[in-house]
Amino acid sequence: MTYQQTIDYLFHHLPMFSRIGAAAYKKDLTNTIQLCEALGNPHIKFKSIHIAGTNGKGSTSHMLAAILQSAGYKTGLYTSPHLKDFRERIKVDGEMVSESFVIDFTERIKPLIESIEPSFFEITVAMAFEYFAQQKVDVAVVEVGLGGRLDSTNIITPELSVITNIGWDHMNMLGDTLEKIADEKAGIIKPGIPVIIGETSKESKEVFITKSAECNAPISFADQKRVATDWKHEGHFLNVEVATKGKEDHQHYQLDLAGEYQTKNLLTVLEAVSQLRLRGWNIDEIVLKKALSQTKKINGLHGRWEIIHVHPTVVLDVGHNVDGVNQIVKQLENIDAPHVHIVLGMVKDKDINAVLELLPKDASYYFTKAQIPRALPEDDLLLKANQAGLTGETFTEVNIALKAAIVSLHQ
Repeated sequence: MTYQQTIDYLFHHLPMFSRIGAAAYKKDLTNTIQLCEALGNPHIKFKSIHIAGTNGKGSTSHMLAAILQSAGYKTGLYTSPHLKDFRERIKVDGEMVSESFVIDFTERIKPLIESIEPSFFEITVAMAFEYFAQQKVDVAVVEVGLGGRLDSTNIITPELSVITNIGWDHMNMLGDTLEKIADEKAGIIKPGIPVIIGETSKESKEVFITKSAECNAPISFADQKRVATDWKHEGHFLNVEVATKGKEDHQHYQLDLAGEYQTKNLLTVLEAVSQLRLRGWNIDEIVLKKALSQTKKINGLHGRWEIIHVHPTVVLDVGHNVDGVNQIVKQLENIDAPHVHIVLGMVKDKDINAVLELLPKDASYYFTKAQIPRALPEDDLLLKANQAGLTGETFTEVNIALKAAIVSLHQ
């Protein structure tokens, strides 16, 4: 098969969550274990860091990977979903997995695919672990796909477990209370392995403390160790001042991830680095600061308050649940703009009404959809938006909607 034929096979032959939703979610680790056993258990051949959470796990994963790579460690990075190219999911030292490896791996594993009928995600996890083992990485930063306890990535025993935060998302699969969602994400906590919780909340705190005690896993809450005392934008950068509790001097960090919500992820990353240093990882402070200022350059993270055009300012953000959109709205409030134009698309299985209620009523909206079966049709989105007091027009495709918004800005 060619690379394109291979991708078509993976996308359309296997159940894929981003395309069809919950039907693609496998609630056990059997297939992943079987796939990795057939490959000689590649996941035990490298060290790893496991990162879960409702929001922020992608940014946190990329920042940590950039830091480890800059510190001289050969670093794998597994994230999902991808934005443009499937190979974004699997990287080593910032470089995407080769097309030839994707082809060869899929050909090799095809008989097993036909036999056990795994999901798209299960195959990509096995592919990533095999690639990291083949490349002999020193460490791989592995982002959880969904939840934690039953996520395909949860066959690793990492150096460190990280849970960024708990919020409302995927309630149909993870539970209808924050405590239940936290319990699913706490499933990545392993016996004796330190765990970091990014954001403390009354609903989830006891869940994490109880689980870590059961596993005899040291636990730390990042936002109780450090606090962002000030932050400001300078061009495409976010400058953050951080105070460590119990210390008088403050540290200054420059992030090339400009969203103000990155201040929370920064505190999580700093505590993760602190714990890694305690376990013998050599990460110099100067190297750390340089890596944080170059995360996008080092490993190509996109879609997090990403300014892709100025005059007019055009920003991309992949926030897609209540907590994520709430952070976007807070950032919009700090923008000095006479009028905001929002291109918006959603998928059917999100809490759409709750998200729409958060959005500003005085903005102009361009309702559209991604080209996947799971996308909510733009006309349906318009009806729901009207009920929430939002007004706008519909467009069949994202780029058409964006062009219309830019034309309106110039009128």
